[in-house]
Amino acid sequence: MTLPTRPQAVPASPSVQSRALAQLLMSGLRPLGDRMSITSWPQRRLVREMFDTVGLTPLPRGTRVESVTDGDVRGLWLTGRRADPANGVVLYLHGGGFVFGSRRTHRHLAAALSVTTWRPVLLVDYRRAPEHPFPAAADDALAAYDWLLRTHAPESITVMGDSAGGHLVAGLLADLARRRRPMPAAAVMFSPFLDLGCAEVTDRDAVRRDPFVPPQRAIECGLSYAGAYALSHRRLNVLGAGKRRWPPVLIQVGDTECLLGDSERMAESIRSAGGHCELQVWPGQVHVFPAFYPLIPEGRAALRYVGDFLRTNTLESVTEQDVVATAS
Repeated sequence: MTLPTRPQAVPASPSVQSRALAQLLMSGLRPLGDRMSITSWPQRRLVREMFDTVGLTPLPRGTRVESVTDGDVRGLWLTGRRADPANGVVLYLHGGGFVFGSRRTHRHLAAALSVTTWRPVLLVDYRRAPEHPFPAAADDALAAYDWLLRTHAPESITVMGDSAGGHLVAGLLADLARRRRPMPAAAVMFSPFLDLGCAEVTDRDAVRRDPFVPPQRAIECGLSYAGAYALSHRRLNVLGAGKRRWPPVLIQVGDTECLLGDSERMAESIRSAGGHCELQVWPGQVHVFPAFYPLIPEGRAALRYVGDFLRTNTLESVTEQDVVATAS
């Protein structure tokens, strides 16, 4: 059975705030991204520093933050004020094209997810390319999952990731399936970057210009992560990986994205294998739009839906005020 791509939670048209955000990114960040190549160390360092300023975004009020350093596992535990490990835990793999992003850039998103899911979130600080190409990040994701399994049953773990982190989520599920390891309870991907060869992004961008992601930078990121390995390697080609035994998957993506085809192909691949995948295509939304939840109502609605996707019917719904509350 084909699942709907626009459930009740998805609005028919973008809000005024979302339109303004897309225009701001189109006129400001996209031209900058078109010019700055990640192959240059000075430019790569500058972009990393710019991304890290996102870490100044206030966290939801009452969030507890704890640093994690245990062997190969590094990151942050972010626990919302009503989060309880008895409800389960979330393993979060951040985006940034495998090259950018960190626990600083994504801690506000991970904290908001802790609020909406009522679960502590482990935000993994995996090694980045090109200094640490494949399989470094994929191995770090697997190590973090194994670390959680020491204290949590697999059915209490949910894995999530955005953009390149979505690729790491898919790669983790494929690794577990191949090795016949215990699967997590569910997976969530925000605007996943799955086809590292970027087969469709240039053509899609030519038809409808992506406000955020320059195709050439996506291509560079994919090649930087793959390093000496062919993109056809079974741990890199996550779209071609077997999907049997995968847990239920939720994908949220914006229809402005040149990476939209990745989400569509992943959803079809999971369903063809007999799995459950709910694909939400949000009109007018940019790449990883839930991360902009302080600015746009769709970001807050998407995060609430993630909580609904995970919670049982016996748990009380989380209000929008919980999501947007910030530390004073």
